[in-house]
Amino acid sequence: MIVVTEHGATDKQIEEIIRVLNEHGFDVHRSTGIQQTVLGAIGVHPEFDHRQIQLLPGVAEVLRITEQYKLASRAFKREGSVFDVGDVRIGGSQVVVMAGPCSVESEAQIFTIAKLVAASGARILRGGAFKPRTSPYTFQGMGEEGLKLMRSAADEYKLKVVTEVMDRSQIDLVEKYADILQIGARNMQNYTFLKDLGHASKPVLLKRGLSATIEEWLMSAEYILAGGNHQVILCERGIRTFETATRNTLDIGAIPVVQKKSHLPVIADPSHGIGIRDKVIPMARACVAAGADGIIVEVHNDPDHALSDGAQSLFPEQFTQMMKEVRMIAEAIGRSIL
Repeated sequence: MIVVTEHGATDKQIEEIIRVLNEHGFDVHRSTGIQQTVLGAIGVHPEFDHRQIQLLPGVAEVLRITEQYKLASRAFKREGSVFDVGDVRIGGSQVVVMAGPCSVESEAQIFTIAKLVAASGARILRGGAFKPRTSPYTFQGMGEEGLKLMRSAADEYKLKVVTEVMDRSQIDLVEKYADILQIGARNMQNYTFLKDLGHASKPVLLKRGLSATIEEWLMSAEYILAGGNHQVILCERGIRTFETATRNTLDIGAIPVVQKKSHLPVIADPSHGIGIRDKVIPMARACVAAGADGIIVEVHNDPDHALSDGAQSLFPEQFTQMMKEVRMIAEAIGRSIL
């Protein structure tokens, strides 16, 4: 249930509305807009008569939300969410680019890549210190040493860091080094983990599961939001279909669909979505044209010898070309890549 206050409703009136909702067993999440406050009342109470709230002073309207995801819904927050990660803005008119290797492999590698992606306009350095691999015999990442190297490289070139956290035991460690916590496709429906991330102090980038519907994806985001962390970024990274010509099927149509349903920023990952190096740039262009709030791509200084996902990692010159092209597309639709 959504409670929208009147223009000019006083703090005292809003506090009384919240008190009454709590009294009836609802958890209340508050979203303060420019002119009105929106209260999201979370709880299943089919016998509750919403007119008890409608009659309270300061209430403009009460809306029932049919979607199971309440806090992620546009009904709860009508304008798109925009939040700052240091000096980097996520959402709004800017399109943010996150770039870097699949895995941190060495100090020389991560510093080389950080320098080149920063020079081309990326604002956030991506890379894995802990790698969830299908085979237990492949490279699993450098762990905390990789996190330290990423943080040093990012600081050197004035970038922010996004990296994957694989389970609840790693949250505190990764938060020491990262600016954004990435949740991989395999963990999208690890609900106990998502609840813990609701208490994290850093924004969360939530990748769509390999076979997840849009509603399931938004419900996973709801777990994080309900825990109190309202800085959630959705990432479309491709889903598994019957098609075998590409690694996954990048669902570009999900971008405008989700933006209609939810206020959360949506970015796209064409590297995992297509899985083929020379197809990444066309897909990146398409994602920006479709309205993505950002793109996250894999870049490597020597992809032919990368320890993971070399086949989908861009060469430095390809990344430079991609940035030129997506910048023009962003400008054509009234957005910008700084």
